[in-house]
Amino acid sequence: MGRKRMEEQWWRGQLAADIHQTLRTKELKLPMYKAHSPQIGMRRYLIDLLTVLSNHCCLCPTARHLAVYLLDLFMDRYDVTVKQLHIISFACLVLASKFEEKEDKVPKLEHLNNLAYMCNVNVVLNRKDLLRIEMLLLENFNWNLCLPTPAHYVDYYLYMSIGENDLHGGWPVTSLTKTKDFLQKYVYYFLDFSVQDHTFLHFRPSLIAAASVCASRICLQISPAWTAQLELLTCYSWEHLAQCIEMMLM
Repeated sequence: MGRKRMEEQWWRGQLAADIHQTLRTKELKLPMYKAHSPQIGMRRYLIDLLTVLSNHCCLCPTARHLAVYLLDLFMDRYDVTVKQLHIISFACLVLASKFEEKEDKVPKLEHLNNLAYMCNVNVVLNRKDLLRIEMLLLENFNWNLCLPTPAHYVDYYLYMSIGENDLHGGWPVTSLTKTKDFLQKYVYYFLDFSVQDHTFLHFRPSLIAAASVCASRICLQISPAWTAQLELLTCYSWEHLAQCIEMMLM
């Protein structure tokens, strides 16, 4: 999905609805997150670290969100040391990049070590240890990294996020393109906000993506906040989204 995303805007194509349905089917089989990690207090720091690393490596949102999700699932299952958590975080980022990005975008070992030094992370990676952790992660996830995250849905939902009948502050939208550009900034803000709090993991990824669009429409005073067209596209009603939206806007 990731490489295809980089090469083709799938959400504009004839197979968009089929791809969306495939993602929705896959998310029903995602592992249950239990928030059992003894190191859950470190989660916010590790998420911030992954965000900094992915930004410096210019990785796409799907790679960043997949890296976070891999780390969450691994931490939920195992009790590991702080040093190991740092190495595992780097390995999650590399694996997610290999799955979602083109080969030349995958972070190189030297670059990762430079970033670790810059971020005051007391870890020096070597190729053997990094590969060993990558293999451990792959075995832990049964070699399946096709794990939908909110970022995998958002472009599909954004494509139809503004319509000609929408109102802005009670008036017709003067520029659909500009409004959608503003909306996109808000949507990605809410997506990034959602990964900061592990309680969002109790929602389905597609619901978080849909709620991000709705919360953004509310912030921009687009009415109605949720349209029949968006409900049909996402298969979520306002009632489905309300709790998640409230958490985003509180």
